[in-house]
Amino acid sequence: MAEDKRKELSAEERRKIGKQRKQAAKEAQKYRKNREKAVKSSAKQENKDSAKKQNEPKKQGENKKPKTAPSKKNYNAQKVKATKNNTKSEKKTENKSHSKIEQKLNEQMKKQRDDLSQEERFIRKSEKKIKKEKPLPEISADEIPFDIPDNWRWCYVGDLFLHNTGKAQNSSGSTNGIIRKFITTSNLYWGEFDFTKVKEMPFTDTELERCTVKRGDLLVCEGGDCGRSAVWDYDEEVCIQNHVHRLRPYRDVNIYYFYYLFYLYKNTGRLRGRGVAIQGLSNEAIHKVVLPLAPLEEQHRIVAKIEELLPYVDRYATAYEKLEQFNAKFPNDMKKSILEYAIQGKLVEQRAEEGTGEELYRQIQAEKQQLIKEGKIKKEKPLPEIVEDEIPFDIPESWKWVRLLDVVEEKPANGFSPKGVDYQTAVKNLTLATTSGYFKADAFKYVDIQLEPDSKYWLKKDDLLIQRSNSRELVGTSCIYTGDDDAFIYPDLMMKLRVMNGVDVKYVDHVLKSPLTRNYFSKTASGTSESMPKINQGIVSATLIPLPPLAEQKRIVAKLEEILPLCERLK
Repeated sequence: MAEDKRKELSAEERRKIGKQRKQAAKEAQKYRKNREKAVKSSAKQENKDSAKKQNEPKKQGENKKPKTAPSKKNYNAQKVKATKNNTKSEKKTENKSHSKIEQKLNEQMKKQRDDLSQEERFIRKSEKKIKKEKPLPEISADEIPFDIPDNWRWCYVGDLFLHNTGKAQNSSGSTNGIIRKFITTSNLYWGEFDFTKVKEMPFTDTELERCTVKRGDLLVCEGGDCGRSAVWDYDEEVCIQNHVHRLRPYRDVNIYYFYYLFYLYKNTGRLRGRGVAIQGLSNEAIHKVVLPLAPLEEQHRIVAKIEELLPYVDRYATAYEKLEQFNAKFPNDMKKSILEYAIQGKLVEQRAEEGTGEELYRQIQAEKQQLIKEGKIKKEKPLPEIVEDEIPFDIPESWKWVRLLDVVEEKPANGFSPKGVDYQTAVKNLTLATTSGYFKADAFKYVDIQLEPDSKYWLKKDDLLIQRSNSRELVGTSCIYTGDDDAFIYPDLMMKLRVMNGVDVKYVDHVLKSPLTRNYFSKTASGTSESMPKINQGIVSATLIPLPPLAEQKRIVAKLEEILPLCERLK
């Protein structure tokens, strides 16, 4: 189990400890040899001393025979006793020598233990705290997503990485510990970290061991965009929250190789969270993620090739994004360009026999005066003359610049918005149906009111409707009412206009949809709410209209109806 626990150590730490242990073994072997040598030397010295003693000249009186010679039996007994005494003496000397050597060896080994670094003692202490993991099952064929080279193998994440999550934010409410910065999922993005807002909280010594991130760790989001990953490639250590996984490799690996694998798995749907409301990547789920393990040198080559090609991928992505934006904008931009050409007199040719815009303008004014005289319309206050600074572009000589009020019967009139009801009535009130630029017969609500047949709120065929309030992009959007007479009324957020004889309502509607008028409405709209700016009757009445002869108006409309549908098909 201790061997399994040591897998959390880095390769450098393991090499250092291995060297220390080899050195200790060499020292122990050295002292064992010294001990054996000392024992042999002691025995040899004893033999030399014994032989020297025997060869020394005998002192006076030593050779004198005893007066009474001992019997053979007594002599042998004395000889055995002497031999035993000599043996005991030799063993005593040898044991004494051995004891000294053993003592020296023990002292040296104690010094070795005392010389162990603080890092080694911390590592040994940490090893005891690593939990023995339940063995993962064998990888089945159903789990293998694609083929790999023969010298590769499939592994679980749990086989390759020491894995854990961080501390729950304010989980205990305790203030004990050291205040440290910690990473949350809001700081962790693909391949990078956002340090704009980094939170802090206290961590105890035990929590620091579990939650501290070091250079080379792979961090993975548990929730949110689960699986989103980045490599911690900083010297500064930081902690993690419980919604962030920390993967620390057991052995030397190229951590970026596994980062790119996580990126691949996420973008191909192989790395998914679980849950109904909030999806998350649990400890068990990330443990059982199957990864292809390549040899270390090949990992390095793979990462180098990926990083070589990524700039080209980024360029392609940028170009593709621009192309998509262009394709999305192209139909509308083309439509705007066509409308701009149309109202500048560049879409169809001018024909002298069709008359001029000036002649048409005079006919319209004469007709309006007659209607006023007959009491059918009200006399409006004349608008200021068009000055040169107002004119946005040149138009054909046969055309004339006029204001919208010059070519409609009366100034724009706001609608009526009574409260809607949830039952069918005889009166249908339009909603903001002109947002799309055309009349929608199904965009209405029933209102329970009584209206006279000649009410000004009833719509007639070919009435022109303009939104007087909407977003700045949509305010002033127009459409032509194509329904039956007196079938609908229009709401307060719309204005109604009716063009004079001699003016094609479709041509005027195209002018209102052109960039000229759209920009004018957007710039002049105002109000307290920027989300719903408004245009008033005066702004709409003063709108500039380039007026060609009626026959040319109709030819322009016919050409636009031929071309504009092609733009819609491009969307």
